Amino acid sequence: MSARKNILYLFDVDGTLTKPRQIISQDFKKFLLEKVKPAVSIGLVSGSDYAKIVEQMDGEETANQFDHVFCENGVVHYQQGQLKSTQSILNYIGEETLQRVINFALGYMAKLQLPAKRGNFVEFRSSMINICPVGRSCSQEERKEFSRFDIEHQVRAKFVEALQSEFKNTKLKFALGGQISVDVFPVGWDKTYCLQHVEKFSEIHFFGDKTTVGGNDYEIYNDSRTVGHRVTSPDDTKEQLKQCLNIE
Repeated sequence: MSARKNILYLFDVDGTLTKPRQIISQDFKKFLLEKVKPAVSIGLVSGSDYAKIVEQMDGEETANQFDHVFCENGVVHYQQGQLKSTQSILNYIGEETLQRVINFALGYMAKLQLPAKRGNFVEFRSSMINICPVGRSCSQEERKEFSRFDIEHQVRAKFVEALQSEFKNTKLKFALGGQISVDVFPVGWDKTYCLQHVEKFSEIHFFGDKTTVGGNDYEIYNDSRTVGHRVTSPDDTKEQLKQCLNIE
């Protein structure tokens, strides 16, 4: 078998390789590992933490077969299950600013009237804060219901605007995260952060679904160092991969 090309195919997870917060299908997993990986290097870049990515990849054994796993927008970097590098948002912005953001977000969300509200509205991660108006402990059906409501009423987009206005003099950025949340992270700690770890590749292709302004794939999709591929679902990703690599 011929050696792999010096090319990296980098994938968002939610909406790209899996349905939002779901596990990758066995068929797609087999396709990636048996058809795509022999041709090019493969990597993941997600706003989620390592545990969530492992869960969605159907276990650590599968996650470890990706050449690179970039968690929390790439600020946390794993290879074959080994932590290679990490940064801390707390150390970067300090406790005072961190609490200002959390307090403002909780106050803003308290005034929202939504189809449902559950628990875990603020999730503190190593490199970011994930804010979720419906609550991350919502059921799958409540997640879908909120997503439909959000599309109609632009709940998260308005939330991002309010956060940007309130914290315009800080080094923070705000973006739609996945299907139900808002990511808060330092300027420059978007998904382009991971690119510093993969400079050895002659080409980097990125596949993601949240590629419009305000989405957490926007920056890396439009970065001059990547070839961006906008996808609409795991099935669409698979079809685009077949075309890119001329495989079945």
